[in-house]
Amino acid sequence: MPVQEHDQWSTIDMPRLNRAVLAGDVGPDAFAAEFSRQVLADLPDPEGLRPGEARRLLVVLGMSGSSAARHYQERDLSLKSRPQECFTPLAVGRGRTPFLPYFAKLAAATGTGHSPRDSYASLVRWNLPTAQVQADGQIVASLPGEFADTAVRTYTGDPGEIGFFELLKKSEALEAAVNDVLEPIADGSVDVRSKDAGDRAELATRLLAALHRINLDFATCAPEEGGLRIDHFMDVFRQFAVHWQADDIPPSGAQDPEFLRRDLMLGIDFPGYAAHVRRVFPALLSAERDVLARQMERRTLPEVLLTALGLDPARLRQLTAEQLRPVVREHPQLATWYLLLAANARIGAVHLMLTEKFLFKPQRVRDASGAGDRPLVSNRQGTTGMKEPLLVQLARARRRHLLQFLAPIPDSELTQVVYGEAAGARPRSQRLPTVEFVAADGCDRDA
Repeated sequence: MPVQEHDQWSTIDMPRLNRAVLAGDVGPDAFAAEFSRQVLADLPDPEGLRPGEARRLLVVLGMSGSSAARHYQERDLSLKSRPQECFTPLAVGRGRTPFLPYFAKLAAATGTGHSPRDSYASLVRWNLPTAQVQADGQIVASLPGEFADTAVRTYTGDPGEIGFFELLKKSEALEAAVNDVLEPIADGSVDVRSKDAGDRAELATRLLAALHRINLDFATCAPEEGGLRIDHFMDVFRQFAVHWQADDIPPSGAQDPEFLRRDLMLGIDFPGYAAHVRRVFPALLSAERDVLARQMERRTLPEVLLTALGLDPARLRQLTAEQLRPVVREHPQLATWYLLLAANARIGAVHLMLTEKFLFKPQRVRDASGAGDRPLVSNRQGTTGMKEPLLVQLARARRRHLLQFLAPIPDSELTQVVYGEAAGARPRSQRLPTVEFVAADGCDRDA
């Protein structure tokens, strides 16, 4: 079954109908009827699909299913407590298979352990084109998409939605590059004290600097230049993150597995963080769950480093900058890894800044004015239920890393230790890697 047959629906008609429903020009039934006619009526049994075909179809049905559920629940808020009823008008194929059982069967056909509803993987990773990360002229990571085209499927076609999806995928690609370059140290195949490990940590720092930059650029991009409008994010985009069944987990950037993996690898001073991660396991793919569970059983990389160097962090925390400098001269690896952990903390800070700008601060303004909250998907918390105080705690926890005892020494001085360049020179860490979308390379995406 060529999924390209549904490109007209997923790239043109679905966004158009979503806009029409939101404008009040048509009702939810019109959306459901057209979705059924164009897509659902002739779908085959998922067992006959190859995994790649199933993944592409899952993207289309996932976004369409959330669109229909959003419209029905917004029209009748009582459906929030029984969201599965939103799918009653949707039947698949000549056998009129109910939508939710069909979707669950389709998810199984992807061969990924996908949940029986849309996910971060289907909405972002599979939806968008392949994201390729380059550093020093070399490809260091590639995060594939599932479609041959370079289109970005969105709910309404708004440029801000496209930009947000692109930010999420590019961010995950950079994060995957960081994690992949550090993995040989984490699994013990590369000695943390070696030059190879130091080079890997330096590259990871540069990758995180690139990640920080694209997030800052997104935050400062004006709507007239294609940036995301705050009201569109709160009132339109987020409102598609509805439940399909009670207590399921709608897609969210908080389910980015590479972000979670990096936290576990580099360490975060937050009691119960592993349990926090496990709460989103139902929304992840099986391979992602396996990687995260394996990392939970390992020591963090800063712990591995200090043990290998024979250093006691409790004692080092008692030292002044003058007392620490000889330690750093003897163990320059400390400077390398401190700069990496500081870069990671900045990522936590910029993510908090984005949620403050696009969600929590404008919602506080609405509350103060008496406008209140959205009745469908609350803007007083993240999609996965995380509220502002928790996000602040997590950002602070990333700053309280195991090498924080080096904070009395200026970063510029530690940079000199690492790069051996004179003060004021442009360090290699400022030559940032890049991440770009590339067209499909002709590989078999159906495997």
